[in-house]
Amino acid sequence: MRKQDSAFAVKLFKHNPYLLKELISSTSGKPAAAKGARKVLYVDDMRELREVARIALMRVGHTVECVADGADAFDRIIADPGYFDIVISDHHMAGMDGLELVMKLREIKFPGMIAIVSSELNEDVEVEYRRLGIERILYKPVELKDLRALVLEA
Repeated sequence: MRKQDSAFAVKLFKHNPYLLKELISSTSGKPAAAKGARKVLYVDDMRELREVARIALMRVGHTVECVADGADAFDRIIADPGYFDIVISDHHMAGMDGLELVMKLREIKFPGMIAIVSSELNEDVEVEYRRLGIERILYKPVELKDLRALVLEA
């Protein structure tokens, strides 16, 4: 693990040492060849969370691209609509938030799975996500084993 990766993990998981230990242990050695490796687009405005997700998912063999907001995610998907197996997006982001991204992905009939991660959602927003066909909403902090399991559902 690079020194800056460790700094990200310490900052993110200082209140949960188990998650830090899991990230560090999962990043030793070479990436595993994942059975059923997926192509993941991870969308979050927090650079540290993008980096942790990227490391955690790549270590088990997935291909991961990360972007900082919904507009960048949508542009990336439009460039190659069938490339990603799953889009995992934060809800709260400047510019295009997660809900707007999901609406646009539904408009273009994105064929992959879409999941939301958020620190909190009000009931109306959660209902709207469900109406749009989002079956998986994970609440932060997300344990790395749950993130990995989510990707394998795609």
